[in-house]
Amino acid sequence: MKLLLTRPAGRNDAMIGSLKQREIPFMETPLLQISTIAAPQLNQQLAAADIVIFISTNAVTCAQTSVSHWPTTAQYYAVGQATTQALAALGITAHSTPLDNQQTEGLLSLDGLQPAVVKGKRIVIVRGVGGRETLAQQLQTFGAQLQYCEVYQRQCPPYDSQTLVKSWRDFGIDTIVITSGEALVNLINLVTKENFSWLLACHIIVPSIRVEQQANKSGFRYITNAGAANDQAVLAALSL
Repeated sequence: MKLLLTRPAGRNDAMIGSLKQREIPFMETPLLQISTIAAPQLNQQLAAADIVIFISTNAVTCAQTSVSHWPTTAQYYAVGQATTQALAALGITAHSTPLDNQQTEGLLSLDGLQPAVVKGKRIVIVRGVGGRETLAQQLQTFGAQLQYCEVYQRQCPPYDSQTLVKSWRDFGIDTIVITSGEALVNLINLVTKENFSWLLACHIIVPSIRVEQQANKSGFRYITNAGAANDQAVLAALSL
């Protein structure tokens, strides 16, 4: 097994340490580049919010540059254990998605986000540009007052695709860790037609049912759903 790690730069460090300890060969090629967006309105939004939901660790990290004070009056929610841990590092205790459903849909199973509870509540969702609408639409259906605060944007780093894919094949990459649907799209777009059969024969590790379905539709044959994007889930999916 030879792994390709695709998280944004700086986000693979813990996984790299685990792989080196286990003597598993790997390459690192970030397939997402995160750019922070200034959001001066976030302080006002947080001060008025009853509930604040962070969609990702990037949402937490990028929001820090705009926040002067974290209100203690709001209830905080996080999608995934990694996001929960990022908030904990700031001294914020957040309600997290269930371990068996660490996606936005998992939040909707929590007691504090049920229809009778959120009706009339002011909810701020902190996310990246162009995030999914499912969670917000459902909460609005429950009668909540929704606001977004977009604190980062995602794009694919500039690569020479032919040189990049050749380096993967020369190294012998046969397993690719994908932690978001956007990263999967960027992976597919980088691979030229003559290398596509090689790509589809790789073992793809994905974080959710949604991305698993996306990979299936794209033609991948060997897909493992880790159930989450954190390192522990990925290592378990790899049987490491």
